[in-house]
Amino acid sequence: MVVKALLNSLTEVEMDLVRETDREKLAALDEDELVELHTRIRRARNKYVKLYRRGASARVEEFGGRGTARPKNRRNAQKAEVFEDALARVSRHLATAARHSAEELKAERLAAARQHQTIPPPRAASGRTSHSTTSQLADRRPDSAALRRRQAKTLAAGARRQAKRDSS
Repeated sequence: MVVKALLNSLTEVEMDLVRETDREKLAALDEDELVELHTRIRRARNKYVKLYRRGASARVEEFGGRGTARPKNRRNAQKAEVFEDALARVSRHLATAARHSAEELKAERLAAARQHQTIPPPRAASGRTSHSTTSQLADRRPDSAALRRRQAKTLAAGARRQAKRDSS
């Protein structure tokens, strides 16, 4: 639980950041604004976690461990915890917003697909396949340097495996 004295000791910028995580304010934000807020809070949390770890590790020799040195470094740990709680609130709202926008996009895609239903292509005569169909499929395959490298790598790996089997 957040200590009220700690909240009062936050700087004005940090306090504004924590205030932005109120339920009402989060409900008013769209997905992009939630992502931006999430990033800012994560940076603040990481800052205080890093300060806590550095401060505690500097006292390890004196106290024998980071956990033992914690009381001397309590404020940074508590600030990190405040921002961790705020980050959790924003993360929950962001997940809900992302789920909602994904459902909307899916519904739009399905509606567009229903509107643009195409007539299936005519079937070829039974027993015969046209040469033009196979050449069209071959033409649609992507041809890029990355694809050729990946295919060559796969062939070479197979050749190495076979050579290893043949030699034993």
